Amino acid sequence: MPVAARLEKRIPLPDGVSARMDGGVLTVEGPKGKLSREFTDPTLRVSVDGREIVIHVDLPKKREKVLMGTWNAHINNMIKGVTDGFRYTLKLVYSHFPVKMSVKGTEFVIENFEGEKSPRKARILPDVKVSVKGDQVVVEGINKEHVGQTAANIEMATRRRGYDPRVFQDGIYIVSKE
Repeated sequence: MPVAARLEKRIPLPDGVSARMDGGVLTVEGPKGKLSREFTDPTLRVSVDGREIVIHVDLPKKREKVLMGTWNAHINNMIKGVTDGFRYTLKLVYSHFPVKMSVKGTEFVIENFEGEKSPRKARILPDVKVSVKGDQVVVEGINKEHVGQTAANIEMATRRRGYDPRVFQDGIYIVSKE
């Protein structure tokens, strides 16, 4: 059975987006900002060839093919982030006690949840913008991982252990991802 000598994946850069590779760190710059990420592996290489980002490997095995797909997804997310950005929408659900939500510095504060005296807090990661509009919370940014983790932190801040979420539905939940 013949073995592929070289495998490469080319990712085209849209208009207005530039990329450069500096010692294993890929930097993608676009209209919304700039993202950098380290791509180092002894067998895989990432390079910028004109208006394309190229991931290539010599003598690929299953591990290298899988890692190539992962890097491809990360690079595509970086490109989408600097062109369109990412946006998660969360919704507050409560049955009895009115809840007050606010952003204070790098924390998202939830007051009077289930009538509790002390506020619950969720960490907001860097370069992520959180805004509250009524019972809606909007989390926006260019880094998909930071936006998703911040939305998860807010959702987990209202989690109640030992209660069935199908019955006790109070909380803040992710309703859409864009």
